[in-house]
Amino acid sequence: MVYVLVGIAGMIGASLRYLLGVFFNQWWVHGFPAATFTANIAGSFILGWFTVFLPRVKALHPHLVTALGTGLVGSFTTFSTFSIETVRLLKDGAWGTALLYVLLSLWGGLLFSWAGFRLGQAKEEVKSS
Repeated sequence: MVYVLVGIAGMIGASLRYLLGVFFNQWWVHGFPAATFTANIAGSFILGWFTVFLPRVKALHPHLVTALGTGLVGSFTTFSTFSIETVRLLKDGAWGTALLYVLLSLWGGLLFSWAGFRLGQAKEEVKSS
């Protein structure tokens, strides 16, 4: 059953990621890959929060928790697209943009994961007080 839930959540996450790309492509004309960056930063925050918060929600079955984290967020974020976009930037000679993209993605992802994780813990601390 968990495989089915992860698959369904994955379809939803991938569809949301596609729609985010469509949205950004309508107005973002700069060389920086903003759609992928936004998906990965938002996904880092959400997964950080989900990791701490969702397992404590007793109404959610553990299979659903796995589906939301692995399926939904896992398919919304995209390391492979980040990698290809970085290679394309380097190939096109946009070394500064590539370096900025890599550094912002790495440090931003870590920062937003930590922030989401802390938000999940804060709810726990408030609840237990």
